[in-house]
Amino acid sequence: MPFGIGPLEIGQLQRPIKAVLRPAFNFAWRVTIEGAENVPLSGGAIIAPNHLSVLDSFFVPCSLPRRITYVGKAEYLDDWKTKTLFPAMGMIPIDRRGGEHAQAALDAAADVLRRGELFGIYPEGTRSRSGDLHKGHTGMARLAMETNSPIVPVGLLGTLAVQPPDAKFPRPFRDVLIRFGEPISPDRYSDRLGDRLALRQLTDEVMWEIRRLTGQSYDDTYATKAAKPEASREPAAAAASSATVLPGVGGEVRGGRHLRPAATSSNSTASSVATRPSSSSVLAARPLTPGIGVGAASSVTTNRAVDDSAAEPLPSDEVSDATTNSGGLLERASSSTVLKPRPLVTA
Repeated sequence: MPFGIGPLEIGQLQRPIKAVLRPAFNFAWRVTIEGAENVPLSGGAIIAPNHLSVLDSFFVPCSLPRRITYVGKAEYLDDWKTKTLFPAMGMIPIDRRGGEHAQAALDAAADVLRRGELFGIYPEGTRSRSGDLHKGHTGMARLAMETNSPIVPVGLLGTLAVQPPDAKFPRPFRDVLIRFGEPISPDRYSDRLGDRLALRQLTDEVMWEIRRLTGQSYDDTYATKAAKPEASREPAAAAASSATVLPGVGGEVRGGRHLRPAATSSNSTASSVATRPSSSSVLAARPLTPGIGVGAASSVTTNRAVDDSAAEPLPSDEVSDATTNSGGLLERASSSTVLKPRPLVTA
C-alpha cells in the first residue's frame, strides 16, 4: 500500500468518528444538505467538491450515508494533530507536485473505485484563498475514464466563513450548505482514454456544474497558496534629492520651483569628493518657467525670500504677472539651459 499505510488503517475509524461528529457539527453549525439522492447508493463514484476550508474534509463525509475515501495533501502527515486522524477518516495522502509523484495515490484511488466504493477528490487541488472557483486538475477525469465511474459534483457554501484558510480555529454558529449535483458519466469519452483534450473537456464540464451549484466566480487559473510578501529591502544608496543636487540656476529647486538657496552653516562639514549631479535627477525636477529659458524664472523668484526648511508655492498673482510679461505661455526649461550651468556639488 502507498506511503506505508496498511489497508486496515485507511478509513477504519470513519464510522465511529462520523457517529460522533454528526451531532456535534449539527449543534455547532446549521448544516443543510440538498440533492443527497444524486449520490449512488451502490457502486463506485467520484465525489468532487469545491474546496474553501480544511473542514470541507469533515463536512462532506458526515453528509454521506456511505463510506468515502478521499485524497489529501501529504503534508497533513507531518502534523501530529492530523497524522493519525485524517487517514483514520479515510484520507489517502497525495504528493501535490503531480505526475509520477502523485501516481501512487491515484492508483490507490482507482482500486477504491473498482471495489465499488466512493472516492472523494478536490478538482482544484488545494483550498481557494480568494473564494473563487479555480481551474480543475485533470486527475479526476483520468480516474473516471479509467474506472468508468460517474462524477458527482458537490457545491459547498459557507465553509469559508466557518474556517478561512489562515484561521487556526473554526467559528461556530454559521450556516453551511452542501449541494450534490447530478452525476456526470464519462461514457461518451470511453473511446478517448489518454486524450488530453478529452480529459480537459470532462474536467471543465464538472467545474462548470460546481460553479452552477455554488454561484462562485470562476478564475481560469490553478489555485495556489498565497505568496508571502518579500521583506522590504533598504536601497544600497539613497538617491540625492533635487534640493541637494541643484543649488543653482536661480536658486534651489523644490517641487518644480526655483528657490533662493539657504545660507550654509559655517559649522557644516563638506565631503572631500565633488560629484556632478546626474541628468535624470536634474531633468526630473526642472520647473515650468514663464517664457523661454530660465531667466524669467529667476526674475520672479528672486523678488521673494523663501525659507529653505518650508518652501511655499508662488502666489497666483506673481505667476500670472510673469506669464503675462512673457507672452502668456508657460514652457519647461530645456535640458541644455538647465544642465549647462549646474555646478559641482559635494556628495
